Amino acid sequence: MKQEFTEMMTKSKELYSRYMAIAKVYVQEWVAAVIKAQNDLYVLTHEWFSTHLPRVAQQYDKTPPWTQKGLFYLPWFCLFLIILNYFNVFDRSPTIKSVQDPNVVIVNEDLRSMITDGEVYTGSFVEELRASGRVDFNEMFLSRIGANVTGRVSDILAVPGQKVKQGDILAKITSTELTQSQLSFLKAKSASQLADQAANRARILYKEDVIALAELQKREAEASSAKAEYRAANDQLRVQGMDQPSIDRLAKSGVIESTNNVIASIPGEIVERKINKGQVVQPADALFTVADLNTLWAVSEIPESNSYLIHKGQNVNLIIPALRNAEIQGVVAHVDSIVNPQTRTVVVRMEVPNKDGLIKPGMLATMLIESQPTEKLLVPTSAIIREDNRDYVFVKEDDETYRMMAVKLGPEGKGYRPVISGLKEGQNIAVNGAFHLNSERKRQLSGG
Repeated sequence: MKQEFTEMMTKSKELYSRYMAIAKVYVQEWVAAVIKAQNDLYVLTHEWFSTHLPRVAQQYDKTPPWTQKGLFYLPWFCLFLIILNYFNVFDRSPTIKSVQDPNVVIVNEDLRSMITDGEVYTGSFVEELRASGRVDFNEMFLSRIGANVTGRVSDILAVPGQKVKQGDILAKITSTELTQSQLSFLKAKSASQLADQAANRARILYKEDVIALAELQKREAEASSAKAEYRAANDQLRVQGMDQPSIDRLAKSGVIESTNNVIASIPGEIVERKINKGQVVQPADALFTVADLNTLWAVSEIPESNSYLIHKGQNVNLIIPALRNAEIQGVVAHVDSIVNPQTRTVVVRMEVPNKDGLIKPGMLATMLIESQPTEKLLVPTSAIIREDNRDYVFVKEDDETYRMMAVKLGPEGKGYRPVISGLKEGQNIAVNGAFHLNSERKRQLSGG
């Protein structure tokens, strides 16, 4: 096997040598043919110039031999340059200055067109505090209506979403407690009438000197006590939901009604119902919630560290994402005077008009609260980049050089941020195109 491999390698070498010899012969023949063709071309050219332009031919004949030989190799040199240019050997792009400082960036003409320069200046700054919140009911126009007596629901006349007026009957409750109160009222009425009659007779008898003054005073005191009990029974019926005309009818007719009406205390829309027919309810139960939705509240909880920035009357822009980020302008209507000890926040409220009914309680919202204008050193947010949890701007050093500098800035307000440290008034910075400058800086650092 080894012998066969050796023989094969020997044959391969012989074939390679044979082919190389043949190739060398062909190359020599091709080169000789090219040189001969070139010499023939030069002879023909010289004859043509001697015939048509004899002066040029004479000048050529007078030149040194090395010049004539150089003209022979000139076409090959030109061909060599064309080949080098074809393979992009000659780099025509502008070279970039080497940058040793990692915070310096060198710009070219293309990058320059993307940058806008400007000066750091002192101007009126309105700080804008962004706080998450929600839309809620206006509690000035919200009523939670409950039962006046203990009883069983016999009829329901209102459903959620229904608009009601003040005094409308929402439900009816059958109550033995109301029956007992009406019975007590009738007894108190009768007792008051009897006491009045007894007091009147006592006055007549006292004038006739039949009874003593003490007896008259006793009868008058009993009449006053009976009247007080009668008024108390009347007030008890009022508390249990009966209006005065109904009580007056009860007093005249003496007919006891065991049905108590649940009445709407304000006009608005029923937004909640918590009863069903046949349910036993107590006076502490909230059966219906009625709200006027024409005016709502936007409520937000501000961290106590920012509460000093918020005051009643400040301008507010309310953004509601559910309504395609609709903006509603208003003012701060109320700022709580206390801090919630559990959340360490302060409640801020604004009133929101809702005549068309598009805004609904419970919607999420964002409040943008504007502070009072103050004079501060400002930079636009477009000039700022964020790197490693720090803020930077690009300061212009000359027409081709920018330096990235760390700055300490305050919270944003209407597209600007106040400068706390790192910049001085009048310094030239890149107000637009900071992102492109930072990308170019990283590219130059990486050697790209």
